[in-house]
Amino acid sequence: MEAAATRCYRHPSYETYVRCTRCDRYICPDCMREASVGHHCVECVKEGQASVRRARTVFGGEARGGVAPLVTYVLMALNILAYVVEVVQSGTVDRFGMLGAVLVDQDGGQYYYRGETFPGLELTGVADGEWYRLLTGAFLHLPPDTSFGVMHLVFNMFALWNLGRIVEGQLGRARYLALYLLSAVGGSVLVYLVSPETTAVGASGAIFGLAASFYVINRRLGRDMRAVNRFMAGFLLWMVISAAFTSWEGHLGGLLTGGLVTFGLAYAPAKLRTSATQLAGGVVLVVLLAAVVAVRTASLTGTL
Repeated sequence: MEAAATRCYRHPSYETYVRCTRCDRYICPDCMREASVGHHCVECVKEGQASVRRARTVFGGEARGGVAPLVTYVLMALNILAYVVEVVQSGTVDRFGMLGAVLVDQDGGQYYYRGETFPGLELTGVADGEWYRLLTGAFLHLPPDTSFGVMHLVFNMFALWNLGRIVEGQLGRARYLALYLLSAVGGSVLVYLVSPETTAVGASGAIFGLAASFYVINRRLGRDMRAVNRFMAGFLLWMVISAAFTSWEGHLGGLLTGGLVTFGLAYAPAKLRTSATQLAGGVVLVVLLAAVVAVRTASLTGTL
């Protein structure tokens, strides 16, 4: 008596006598995947891959050796796009730059705000509920008609390219993006606390946060710190020198925030170095920054 022909479980029209060594189903050549012993079917290969834990860095990010720094590319593109908008649309910096509290007249003139408003003058800035300025200002740069002009953008993007690739590779995309945005907001919050009447723009706060992160990462990994120390000394020297014509508050705020976030990622106990715990820590930091902004607003507006 002739045995019934066996068919591939995925391609019934194909007669075969080879079985998957894992699930014992018949498979045709198109469905065969070489294994250490025999062949596996497509579904068993997928199940096996899903059960393999991906390698992670000490900071919790997924190890992605040789993978392009996608988030860094996107952040650079957003900064450049925002600059194009500035050039095309006048008033972008006035509308979206980091500004704490000033009085503005109908012609755009700005006056110090001391807790009182006057006829013909309108309160503008974070104190008037424009909280988005804490973040949008970090994607804008000095307009091309200013003394520093486009070089402000060029220098920041050069620093973002060099630092971002390294930090993103160690933290992973999600943690890196969170670090960047938190550093940007941290810089804006310090501007709001110290100089609420000053308009500040630029990615410098976020980049100083990346510099602090770069320092913590290298120390945590036990690398030779001599070159890193020289790099940080140069960054700190630049922060002092540039205080004459840039927002040192934004630089310092970003530096402190970036260092704090990365320190938490690097030195937290192993049992707390989980995605859920790190997310919770980020939420706590956002709440603290929001509380600081709320208290400062109440102080400026006289409602405290």
